[in-house]
Amino acid sequence: MNGEVIRTEKPTKNYEIGAEVVHALRGVDLVVNRNEYLAIMGPSGSGKSTLMNLIGCLDTPTAGQYWLNGQPVAGLIDDELARIRNREIGFVFQTFNLLPRATALHNVELPLIYAGVPSRERRERAEVMLGKVGLADRMAHKPAELSGGQRQRVAVARALVNGPAILLADEPTGNLDSATGDEIMNLLDALFDQGQTIVLVTHEHDIAARAHRTVTLRDGLISSDVGRMAVAGA
Repeated sequence: MNGEVIRTEKPTKNYEIGAEVVHALRGVDLVVNRNEYLAIMGPSGSGKSTLMNLIGCLDTPTAGQYWLNGQPVAGLIDDELARIRNREIGFVFQTFNLLPRATALHNVELPLIYAGVPSRERRERAEVMLGKVGLADRMAHKPAELSGGQRQRVAVARALVNGPAILLADEPTGNLDSATGDEIMNLLDALFDQGQTIVLVTHEHDIAARAHRTVTLRDGLISSDVGRMAVAGA
C-alpha cells in the first residue's frame, strides 16, 4: 500500500428505516494516494455523504474493509476512531462548526487540546496555522466578528493544525458567495500544491473541477472515476 492514504474494498452500508432496508453504499472500491486532490460528486441519495462519513471515521461499514494510512479501520472501538479522527483527518464543513464564544486562536487550538499538546506548543502551532491561512491579524476575534470567508479560513486552520493525512472538505463553499468561495478554493489549491491530500465532497461541478480527479456516485456505486491519477492507472 505504498503511497496510499485511503483504500476501501467493497464497503457496504445499510440503514434500517422502519421495515425498509436502505442500501446507502453497495460496494465502493476506492484508492486515494498521498497528495491527490479528489472530488466526490453525486445526486442526493447517491451515497456520497455515507462514503464521506466512512472515510472520515464518523461511521463504520456494514461490511467490507477500509484502510487509512495502511491501518484497518473496520472493527475499531469508538475511542480508537476518535483518536484517528483527531490526528489523521482534518474536517472542513459547510457550516464552519466553530465555537461562538471562543477566539479564532482558541478554535484552532481545540484539536491540539484533545491530542494532549502542552499549552505553549498549542498556541505556537495555532498561531502559525492562522498565519498560513492569512488570518495573523484576526487571532483574537470571535466568529461573530469575522466574515464568512474568514470563519471558513479558521475552520481550515483548525483542520490542518494536527498535520492530518487527509483534509476532508464537505461542501466547503456552500454557505459562501461565489467570490468568497473562490478565495477558499484558492486556499485549498495552495494547500494541495504544498503536498496536502484533499478529499472534497460537493454537488457543484465548478467546485469539483478544481480537483484533479472526480469520482461520481450513483445508487451507492461508483458510476465514473475521471482524472489524472485514474487516467495514469493509479
